[in-house]
Amino acid sequence: MSIENRREREKEEMRELILSGANEIVASEGFESLSIRKIANKIEYSPSLIYHYFADKDEIINNLMQRGYMKIVTAISSINIESDSPEDRLKQMMKNYIEAALKMPDEFMAAHLNKSPQALKHISSLHKGASKEKSALAALYQCIKEINNDKMVDDSKLELISQIIVVSSIGLIIKLVIEKDIGDEQRQALIECFSEEIVLKMAKE
Repeated sequence: MSIENRREREKEEMRELILSGANEIVASEGFESLSIRKIANKIEYSPSLIYHYFADKDEIINNLMQRGYMKIVTAISSINIESDSPEDRLKQMMKNYIEAALKMPDEFMAAHLNKSPQALKHISSLHKGASKEKSALAALYQCIKEINNDKMVDDSKLELISQIIVVSSIGLIIKLVIEKDIGDEQRQALIECFSEEIVLKMAKE
């Protein structure tokens, strides 16, 4: 391995260590409590070293949010679009989204209960035109559009429906995270009912 390659690998390893430490702080205390000094104490390095790898706290938050968002996008986009009906895709999409979020409950809660500009840049989905900017919302919007293909429904109305479905799913996820002792069977029943009954009815204009 060349010196340049080794240095690049060491740089990536240090970035990963910093992000891992930051993620642990966010999961336990929230984004508002995150600071360069706390990260430095967590990973047992000096604050000045962290600034060598990241410009500031905002850049660290952006990296954490991008990773979390990509997990959800991957879960949603893993549906076989060609073989399934839009109704089936929509149902599976919602199940994938909820289950992906429940696999990272601390990060999900920290992100969605945070009002900082850095977090909102990644999770905001209620503004007009969001379905053209957010890939996960765009996939949901496309399904709903196909479901209503035989009807004359305004695109702005379809976007509103998509946004309401997202908000509803976030509410369910938060409750499932908080009420974590309801049992696997009840949790699965709620996810199934929401995905196969509620969402589908909401999607049909």
